[in-house]
Amino acid sequence: MSESVPDTKPEASSSTDYTTTGTVRLVNAVFYGHHGVMEEEHRIGGRYEVDVSVGLDFEDAALHDDLGRTVNYEQVYEFVRQLVTENNFYLIEKLAYRIAHKVLDTYPDLEGVEVTVRKPDPPVGGTCDRAEATYTIDDPGT
Repeated sequence: MSESVPDTKPEASSSTDYTTTGTVRLVNAVFYGHHGVMEEEHRIGGRYEVDVSVGLDFEDAALHDDLGRTVNYEQVYEFVRQLVTENNFYLIEKLAYRIAHKVLDTYPDLEGVEVTVRKPDPPVGGTCDRAEATYTIDDPGT
Protein backbone atom coordinates (compact mmCIF):
# COMPACT_ATOMS: atom_id res chain seq x y z
CA MET A 1 0.00 0.00 0.00
CA SER A 2 1.45 3.37 -0.96
CA GLU A 3 1.63 6.31 1.43
CA SER A 4 -0.77 9.17 0.97
CA VAL A 5 1.06 12.31 -0.12
CA PRO A 6 -0.59 15.70 0.40
CA ASP A 7 -1.59 17.52 -2.77
CA THR A 8 0.73 20.53 -2.88
CA LYS A 9 -0.32 21.75 -6.31
CA PRO A 10 -2.36 24.94 -6.02
CA GLU A 11 -5.87 24.71 -7.37
CA ALA A 12 -6.88 27.28 -9.93
CA SER A 13 -9.35 29.86 -8.77
CA SER A 14 -12.38 29.81 -11.08
CA SER A 15 -12.73 33.59 -11.23
CA THR A 16 -11.29 36.76 -9.84
CA ASP A 17 -14.55 38.66 -10.30
CA TYR A 18 -15.64 38.08 -6.73
CA THR A 19 -14.63 38.98 -3.24
CA THR A 20 -13.81 36.23 -0.79
CA THR A 21 -13.82 36.24 2.95
CA GLY A 22 -13.54 33.60 5.61
CA THR A 23 -13.67 33.05 9.33
CA VAL A 24 -11.38 31.00 11.55
CA ARG A 25 -12.70 30.28 15.04
CA LEU A 26 -11.60 28.79 18.31
CA VAL A 27 -14.73 27.80 20.19
CA ASN A 28 -14.95 27.27 23.93
CA ALA A 29 -11.27 27.15 24.86
CA VAL A 30 -11.37 26.49 28.62
CA PHE A 31 -8.85 27.66 31.22
CA TYR A 32 -8.54 28.22 34.94
CA GLY A 33 -7.83 31.84 35.80
CA HIS A 34 -7.99 34.42 38.58
CA HIS A 35 -10.15 37.30 37.36
CA GLY A 36 -12.97 39.30 38.92
CA VAL A 37 -13.70 42.22 41.19
CA MET A 38 -14.07 40.10 44.32
CA GLU A 39 -10.96 39.22 46.33
CA GLU A 40 -12.14 35.61 46.49
CA GLU A 41 -12.11 35.37 42.68
CA HIS A 42 -8.46 36.41 42.60
CA ARG A 43 -7.55 34.06 45.45
CA ILE A 44 -9.49 30.93 44.46
CA GLY A 45 -9.88 31.45 40.72
CA GLY A 46 -12.36 29.85 38.42
CA ARG A 47 -13.17 28.48 35.01
CA TYR A 48 -13.12 30.79 31.97
CA GLU A 49 -14.32 29.95 28.48
CA VAL A 50 -13.10 31.86 25.44
CA ASP A 51 -14.20 32.07 21.80
CA VAL A 52 -12.02 33.82 19.23
CA SER A 53 -13.26 34.52 15.73
CA VAL A 54 -11.06 36.14 13.10
CA GLY A 55 -12.15 37.36 9.70
CA LEU A 56 -9.74 37.04 6.82
CA ASP A 57 -9.52 36.12 3.18
CA PHE A 58 -7.92 32.69 3.36
CA GLU A 59 -8.40 31.76 -0.30
CA ASP A 60 -4.64 31.95 -0.94
CA ALA A 61 -3.95 29.69 2.05
CA ALA A 62 -6.59 27.23 0.85
CA LEU A 63 -5.30 27.22 -2.74
CA HIS A 64 -1.72 26.58 -1.61
CA ASP A 65 -2.58 24.51 1.49
CA ASP A 66 -0.15 26.75 3.38
CA LEU A 67 -0.43 27.57 7.09
CA GLY A 68 1.85 30.58 6.61
CA ARG A 69 -0.88 32.29 4.58
CA THR A 70 -3.57 32.15 7.25
CA VAL A 71 -4.03 32.42 11.01
CA ASN A 72 -2.33 29.71 13.05
CA TYR A 73 -5.05 28.87 15.55
CA GLU A 74 -2.60 26.91 17.70
CA GLN A 75 -0.69 30.18 18.17
CA VAL A 76 -3.94 32.04 18.91
CA TYR A 77 -4.85 29.39 21.49
CA GLU A 78 -1.48 29.94 23.18
CA PHE A 79 -2.10 33.72 23.32
CA VAL A 80 -5.43 33.07 24.98
CA ARG A 81 -3.97 30.54 27.43
CA GLN A 82 -1.22 32.93 28.49
CA LEU A 83 -3.54 35.90 28.92
CA VAL A 84 -6.13 33.92 30.90
CA THR A 85 -3.77 31.92 33.12
CA GLU A 86 -0.85 34.30 33.65
CA ASN A 87 -2.73 37.53 34.42
CA ASN A 88 -5.21 38.81 36.97
CA PHE A 89 -7.83 41.26 35.72
CA TYR A 90 -10.85 42.68 37.47
CA LEU A 91 -12.98 42.59 34.33
CA ILE A 92 -13.62 39.91 31.73
CA GLU A 93 -14.04 42.89 29.39
CA LYS A 94 -10.33 43.65 29.81
CA LEU A 95 -9.45 40.04 29.13
CA ALA A 96 -11.48 40.05 25.89
CA TYR A 97 -9.89 43.38 24.89
CA ARG A 98 -6.34 42.14 25.54
CA ILE A 99 -6.89 38.90 23.61
CA ALA A 100 -8.37 40.73 20.60
CA HIS A 101 -5.52 43.22 20.45
CA LYS A 102 -2.86 40.51 20.84
CA VAL A 103 -4.35 38.60 17.91
CA LEU A 104 -4.60 41.75 15.80
CA ASP A 105 -1.04 42.84 16.69
CA THR A 106 0.21 39.44 15.52
CA TYR A 107 -1.98 39.29 12.39
CA PRO A 108 -2.42 42.93 11.29
CA ASP A 109 -4.05 42.03 7.96
CA LEU A 110 -7.17 40.57 9.55
CA GLU A 111 -10.54 41.91 8.48
CA GLY A 112 -11.82 41.68 12.03
CA VAL A 113 -11.52 39.99 15.40
CA GLU A 114 -14.22 39.05 17.87
CA VAL A 115 -13.49 37.63 21.31
CA THR A 116 -16.02 36.38 23.84
CA VAL A 117 -14.97 35.57 27.40
CA ARG A 118 -17.41 33.64 29.58
CA LYS A 119 -17.35 33.19 33.33
CA PRO A 120 -19.61 30.28 34.34
CA ASP A 121 -21.61 30.65 37.56
CA PRO A 122 -20.63 34.27 38.23
CA PRO A 123 -21.03 35.61 41.78
CA VAL A 124 -24.19 37.65 41.22
CA GLY A 125 -26.14 36.72 44.34
CA GLY A 126 -28.42 34.28 42.53
CA THR A 127 -28.64 31.68 39.83
CA CYS A 128 -26.92 32.64 36.58
CA ASP A 129 -25.40 30.25 34.04
CA ARG A 130 -22.68 32.63 32.94
CA ALA A 131 -21.55 36.19 32.46
CA GLU A 132 -19.91 37.01 29.18
CA ALA A 133 -18.26 39.92 27.46
CA THR A 134 -17.74 40.18 23.71
CA TYR A 135 -15.24 42.59 22.20
CA THR A 136 -15.23 43.18 18.43
CA ILE A 137 -12.82 45.01 16.17
CA ASP A 138 -14.25 45.46 12.66
CA ASP A 139 -12.17 46.56 9.68
CA PRO A 140 -9.06 47.40 11.74
CA GLY A 141 -7.21 48.71 8.69
CA THR A 142 -9.67 51.55 8.11
